[in-house]
Amino acid sequence: MKGFTGFPEGKLRLTQVPNLFFSELLPIIDNLSELKVTLYAFWALTQREGQVRFLRLTDFLNDPVFVRGLDPNTTLATEALMDGIERAVARGTFLHVNIESADGRMDLYFLNTEKGRAAVDGITRGEWRPNPDEDEPITLLVERPNIFVLYEQNIGALTPMIADELRDAEQTYPPRWVEEAIQLAVENNVRKWRYILSILERWRNEGKQDGIGRRSTQKELRKIPDEYKHIIKR
Repeated sequence: MKGFTGFPEGKLRLTQVPNLFFSELLPIIDNLSELKVTLYAFWALTQREGQVRFLRLTDFLNDPVFVRGLDPNTTLATEALMDGIERAVARGTFLHVNIESADGRMDLYFLNTEKGRAAVDGITRGEWRPNPDEDEPITLLVERPNIFVLYEQNIGALTPMIADELRDAEQTYPPRWVEEAIQLAVENNVRKWRYILSILERWRNEGKQDGIGRRSTQKELRKIPDEYKHIIKR
């Protein structure tokens, strides 16, 4: 085990980490590579400048000190890095944008914050892109947490019947709708798939405003089906 000599005297540079990381995210991270990748991202993004901050896959790979910390063997370290990043994307900590251009593939990672989500939406709508060559054609694919991972992390264990319904929902509704419906179910403490499906069906039938928040959550509470009202914490 390599030792640590301690922090030196004097003023040290600090890295901001949201309190929510310690209260909600840290307790559910069960993989060392994912933890290291997540903490590294908080530090690396503070080294960036500008309103829109993101990390490329090469930013992780080109830091030899960080990569060696994952495993002394370069091949195993790279595998651990990719596994950690994929887990962070699946958990929803990172948002992943894959850009295909004339020069090849570029993987961009944003923290799942308000600014990060806005940046990803901006890329998707074609409002901005990190490539300085505006004449170069690109196609974009935004990867969001898998619907099965979202369900298991927030609602409960999958059954074959629920898995079939999730597949149907994935084909029927936009990915963001499913994410927001699951979030609303968690906020209302109704962790049942039928409740989530009722939200999705209502949005499809009655229309849906983009985004959810405290006010819209309260509005949804007034529309909760009668069968669930008695178990919701108000």
